[in-house]
Amino acid sequence: MDELISGYQRFRETAWPERKLLFERLAVRGQKPETLVIACSDSRVDPQMIFDAGPGEMFVVRNVANLVPPFMPDANYHGTSAAIEFAVRVLKVKQVVVLGHAQCGGIHALLDGAPPGAEDFVAGWMKIAEPARLMAEDANLPADERQRFCEQCCVKLSLANLAGFPWVAERIANGDLKLHGAYFGVATGRLEMLGDDGTFAPA
Repeated sequence: MDELISGYQRFRETAWPERKLLFERLAVRGQKPETLVIACSDSRVDPQMIFDAGPGEMFVVRNVANLVPPFMPDANYHGTSAAIEFAVRVLKVKQVVVLGHAQCGGIHALLDGAPPGAEDFVAGWMKIAEPARLMAEDANLPADERQRFCEQCCVKLSLANLAGFPWVAERIANGDLKLHGAYFGVATGRLEMLGDDGTFAPA
């Protein structure tokens, strides 16, 4: 905790004076981001750093393996779906980016089994991505390529699930919302974007 407090103190001394007016404006007008980013919880993949975005510019949802579950409004708890609903229906973002990444621990758990201590929730959560796992198996690739292939398949799967939310589909049909897939290389710092042909290419 000492390191966090030290970081906060540096923020107050250096960043806050420069951004005080910005935060005051954001406090008065509320948040009006144009972009929803659905990213992985991985500590190495920071969407605001990757996209060089400032406070108030992006509404960010992070979970294990940047997954969007199918549309399923029931009595269970749906943190990711609730955040998507708020961003799309209340904030009315104009675009959604599903940001996958290399060396994803969630995808590793999907392909090779959850690690010890991650059985209560991670294993069940990753069942959302079962179609991506089957596609990766059918591709018959070497282990390192299989991981990358599955990571990118999960981005596509999340986009497909996202389009299955009726109010997302409605806004897409009206031209008010666009969906994008992206993939970040942790070791390279390179971003790839999903094209209309279904392949990822450097941004």
